[in-house]
Amino acid sequence: MKTLTLLRHAKSGWDDTVARDFDRPLNAKGRKAAQAIGRHLRDEKLAFDHIVASPAQRVVETIDDVARGYGSAIAPAWDKRLYLASAQTLMDVARETPADAARLLMIGHNPGLEDFVLLLLGGGDSALVRAAEAKYPTATVAALEFAVDDWAGIAAGAGTLVRFVRPRDLDPTLGPDTD
Repeated sequence: MKTLTLLRHAKSGWDDTVARDFDRPLNAKGRKAAQAIGRHLRDEKLAFDHIVASPAQRVVETIDDVARGYGSAIAPAWDKRLYLASAQTLMDVARETPADAARLLMIGHNPGLEDFVLLLLGGGDSALVRAAEAKYPTATVAALEFAVDDWAGIAAGAGTLVRFVRPRDLDPTLGPDTD
């Protein structure tokens, strides 16, 4: 059994003027959401054998804030392929995970992460599936389980969605802006 957890970076600051999208930082709400997700991961006693992440600034900051909430450092393997990656690129990266790792965490961007979840989705709790099919907000965690012994064996439609947690599920003030 393999468990793939996907984390979308937290809400970034569009008000900051940066020369490149790659360098865009988080905003205050994003930082708070990432810390809430970190506390959730800690409270659920979730741990990962292998972590791979986009090196974009908003992902780096997301990881820092998730780690603050989690209470422990998170040391990913940085992989430039995850920056604005397609679902197929994410599949390629996941399939390269060492076979001895049972729990993989990938941290990146939309629309690729959302497309990847939908590509892998083969079942799961109907409420979780509906939420994942509706929208993959910033700082959201999705986890899918696969009945395989090697990451190379994960396939489209073969994942069972076992977790889909949005920041607003943990703290209603982290939901969409209403103004």
